[in-house]
Amino acid sequence: MQISELKEIGPKTAKIFESSKIFTTDDLICYYPFRYDVIKRSNIEELLDNDKIIIDGLVETRASVFFFNKKMNKMTFKFNTGKYLLNVSIFNRGYLKSKIVPGVVLTLIGKFDKKHNTIIASEIRFSCLKNIPTIEPIYHQIGGITSKEISTYINRINDFNVVEYIPEYLKEKYKLIDKKEAILKIHNPKNYNELKEALAYLKYEELFLFMLKMNSLKLNKKNKIGLKRNVDYNKVLEFINKLPFKLTVDQQKCVDNIFNDLNSETRMNRLVQGDVGSGKTIVAIIALYINYLSGYQGALMAPTEVLSYQHLSNLKNIFKNYNINIEVLTGSLKQKEKKDIYKRLQNKEIDIIIGTHALFSDEVTYNNLGLVITDEQHRFGVNQRSNLKNKGITPDILYLSATPIPRTYALTIYGDMDVSSIKTMPSGRKEIITMLKKNSEIKDVLKLMYEEIKLKHQIYVISPLIEESDKIDLEKIKELEDKMNSAFGKICKIGVMHGKMTKEEKDKVMDEFKNGDTKILISTTVIEVGVDVKNATMIVIFDSYRFGLSQLHQLRGRVGRNDIQSYCILISDKDKTRLDVMTKTCDGFKISEEDFKLRGSGDIFGVRQSGDMNFKIADFKTDYNILLRAREDTLDILNNSLDNYPNLVKILNDSCNLD
Repeated sequence: MQISELKEIGPKTAKIFESSKIFTTDDLICYYPFRYDVIKRSNIEELLDNDKIIIDGLVETRASVFFFNKKMNKMTFKFNTGKYLLNVSIFNRGYLKSKIVPGVVLTLIGKFDKKHNTIIASEIRFSCLKNIPTIEPIYHQIGGITSKEISTYINRINDFNVVEYIPEYLKEKYKLIDKKEAILKIHNPKNYNELKEALAYLKYEELFLFMLKMNSLKLNKKNKIGLKRNVDYNKVLEFINKLPFKLTVDQQKCVDNIFNDLNSETRMNRLVQGDVGSGKTIVAIIALYINYLSGYQGALMAPTEVLSYQHLSNLKNIFKNYNINIEVLTGSLKQKEKKDIYKRLQNKEIDIIIGTHALFSDEVTYNNLGLVITDEQHRFGVNQRSNLKNKGITPDILYLSATPIPRTYALTIYGDMDVSSIKTMPSGRKEIITMLKKNSEIKDVLKLMYEEIKLKHQIYVISPLIEESDKIDLEKIKELEDKMNSAFGKICKIGVMHGKMTKEEKDKVMDEFKNGDTKILISTTVIEVGVDVKNATMIVIFDSYRFGLSQLHQLRGRVGRNDIQSYCILISDKDKTRLDVMTKTCDGFKISEEDFKLRGSGDIFGVRQSGDMNFKIADFKTDYNILLRAREDTLDILNNSLDNYPNLVKILNDSCNLD
C-alpha cells in the first residue's frame, strides 16, 4: 500500500516521507526506533533537583495561562498525586487550558524542581500510567514529522509484506524468531524479553546481509580487471620532491600502495584511513596526478559544497605550475555553468573535477574517467555503481576516512577493500590540549576563551543535536548565543549556524568566520566535516557526554590546523571516565580502540550512536560479535550453497554485482 493511502496522511506528509525514501507502508514498518524510553512512575522521595519525573494524578485547580514574547505562553496549575500537591508549569501548551480542569487524570513527564515543589513539564498525557506502554519507542524525526506521529502511523498498518533472508538452519542455530514477529515487537515490545528477541533477529539480519555483500565483493575482487596504465615512477617522485613539505613515512607508503594499484591489472578499491590532519588530502592529490599522467580524468567527491571549494583552492595551488584543468561541479551552480562543465568534461577539456554526489548524476558524461576519490561517508552505493556501469566506466576507486578504526575491525567492515593507514602526523603540528570541565566551571571556560580572543584567534562553540526535537535544538543554540553575547558581545562578532538554516545562510555565516570577521561560531555538528579555518584555536563542546569519542575527536580536529597551540574544552557533568580518554591522547587510533572497549555491548535503552556504515538498527561496534558470526555464516553460504537461496541471489544481483 502506498504511504499516501494510510489514514490521515495527506499529500504534504506523504511527500516528506517519500523524500526519505519511504514510499509504501512496507517501507514505513521497516523504519525502526533508534532508542526506547522506559515509562514508570517516579518515586518523589528519591528524586534530586532537576531529575526527570514521570508521575500520574488528578488536576487540583483550573489552569492559568500567561502570555509573553508575542507567541510564547506559560500554563500553570496544581496537581494532586494522592500523596503530594505539586505545582505544574508547562510552556506553549495554552491551547490545552480548557481540558485542564479539576478531577482530570493526567500523566506528566518533565523535570522536578525540588526547591519549589514544581514539575516543569515537557509533556502532558490524558491518561493514567497503567494505560501507557512501559517501553516506548522513540523514532528519528523525518522532516518535522515527530516521533509520536511516526509511531501513530506505524500502528495503523494492519498488514505488511516481508522477505525472509536468513536461512531456516541459521534461525534455528541462533534461536531467532520470524521476521514478521520481530518487526511487530520492535515497534511495540510488551517487555524487555520481547525487545531482546526483536533486536536479536533484526540486528543479525542487517549484519548478515551486509557481510553477504562484503564477502561477495571480496571473493569477486580477483576478477575485477583494472585500467591499463604505464606511469613512470620517477615523474611521481619529481612531483613529490617539488612539494613545499616532506611526506611522512606513512604518507609515502600510501602513495606507493596507490601507485602499485593503479599500475596493476586489478581494479583498485582502497581505503586510506588517517587521523584528523594526518595528510590524507595530499595523498589523494598525488593519486590524481598519477591518474593524470596515465591520460585519464579524475573525480574527487566531497561531502559538502564548502569542502568542494576548499579542495578546489588546494588543488589549484599545488598544480599551479602544471597544465592541469580543474573545475568544480555543485548543485548551487547556475544551469548555464553546469551545461558548460558537462560539455567540457565530455570533450576531455577538464582533467580533474571536484564536487558533491552531483558528479555522478545522469547529466554527467565523462570522456575517460580513470579514478574516483570519495570521502568514506559517500561510499559508492548501488545507484552510483549502476550509473557508472551504465556509462561504460570502471574507474579505480579510492576512499578517504578521517575516522580511523582498529585494523582488525577495518578488515571486517571494509572486507571488500585494501586498507592503508596514516598514523604519523606532519611535522610542525602541536598536540591539542584537551580539558574536561563541569558546567559549574563555566567562568573558567569563559576566561580561557577571552585569552584566545585577545590573541585575535577564533573559537568554535558546539551545541549537540538532540534527535527528538528540532525545537530543543534551536532553544539550546539560542541559550548558548545569549550566554556568549553576554560574555563577549561587546568585544567581538558572534555567528550562529544550525541545520534549519538555508544553504545561503550557512555559507554567509561560514564565509564570515573563514574571513575572520566572526570570532566565535556557535554551531551544531554541521561543522564536523571538512571545515578548515587555520586561525581557529579553540573548540568548546557543551554536553559532550552526548557524543561518541570518535565524533568528539573529529570535532576536535577542526582546531590545531597550524603551528599555534590549540585547545579543546569538553563541558559535561556526566560520563567523566569515558571523556577522560580525550584528555589523555590525541591519537585517533587509540581513541577508536577505547571507543570500542568502553561502549561494550551498549545499552538498548540509551541513545544508540550510529555507526558510520549507517545501519538501521545494528552498530558494527557494539554488535561486533554478531558481525563476526554473520561473516562466517555468509562465507559458508557463498562458498557452498548460494544457489539454494534465491532471495540472497537476487539481493546480490541487485547490489554487489552492479560494478
